[in-house]
Amino acid sequence: MNTLPFVSIIMPVRNEAAYIDRSLGAVLAQDYPAERLEILVVDGLSDDGTRAIIQAYQAQHGRVRLLDNPARIVAPALNLALARARGDVIVRVDGHCEIAPDYVRNCVTHLRATGVAGVGGPIETVGETFTAQAIALAMSAWFGVGGSAFRTVKDRPMLVETIAFPAYTRRALARAGRFDEELVRNQDDEYNYRLLKLGEKLLLAPDVRSRYYSRGAVRKLWRQYFQYGFWKVRVLQKHPRQMRGRQFAPPLFAATLLLGLLFPPLLALTLLAYTLANGAAALALGRRHGWRYAPLLLLIHPTLHLSYGLGFLVGLARFGGRWGSDTAVIQPLWQEGTCYE
Repeated sequence: MNTLPFVSIIMPVRNEAAYIDRSLGAVLAQDYPAERLEILVVDGLSDDGTRAIIQAYQAQHGRVRLLDNPARIVAPALNLALARARGDVIVRVDGHCEIAPDYVRNCVTHLRATGVAGVGGPIETVGETFTAQAIALAMSAWFGVGGSAFRTVKDRPMLVETIAFPAYTRRALARAGRFDEELVRNQDDEYNYRLLKLGEKLLLAPDVRSRYYSRGAVRKLWRQYFQYGFWKVRVLQKHPRQMRGRQFAPPLFAATLLLGLLFPPLLALTLLAYTLANGAAALALGRRHGWRYAPLLLLIHPTLHLSYGLGFLVGLARFGGRWGSDTAVIQPLWQEGTCYE
């Protein structure tokens, strides 16, 4: 048992009172040896009772440590946790997700057997209400999210460009340095791309299983994906080659609609083509998962695409003067000879 690597699980959270019992409970239920595991929960000054729940767990489980994140966003929380993590393997778990009991064990097995820098698995996106279930379907399908591997590929291992809820080796993290604290969103995509630029590899493994609870309202989904599109511009400016063609589709769609306001035939043609594609995708998902979802999917798909696309266009305007002006300047996570707590 003592030959197994020590693992640090880091959890950036804020206002997760509705989910923290499940997410933290799943972490504590891992079948990995308890003496080889620590849990660092970094709270962004929650005001919904999340802290009290975490403190109750901390009082019962010595492996749980609560850290404060005054910045309230994810990247600083990750850096705070990483600076204090003692593990040779570091696993990120979000407050909105629930990992399988063998998650850590399987991650460690893959890291040791393959030599990759990081490993993650396919996400099962679920919803607790009818609307959330429809959102989960859209977020797990190619038309909704453009073929993102960890959302759509579930049956085979493969090397990928990014992974969700990853387990990283300490060696790889030391090479890549700190997370970019400018990025409110998309900090994981940027970090994984940095690892790939260093020649590292990322593995998507089907036995590394997790469940993610989708947003329960369309307006919350709009806000989430608008931010994804907005901050993707800064990732593009820092790493021009990180973007893929599918990620330009939503802003191109939004820009075409705006241009179509000046040229009505273009607007009509664009809306007709999108309506046909949207209808086909909604019917395909309805046939597989229940026809009752199809009408709502007709709204959810354009919410995903337009919010991301408009967010990207707003980001282009907001950060328009920053092209070529800077790249990510990343501080090291650990110094040589550091004495860990």
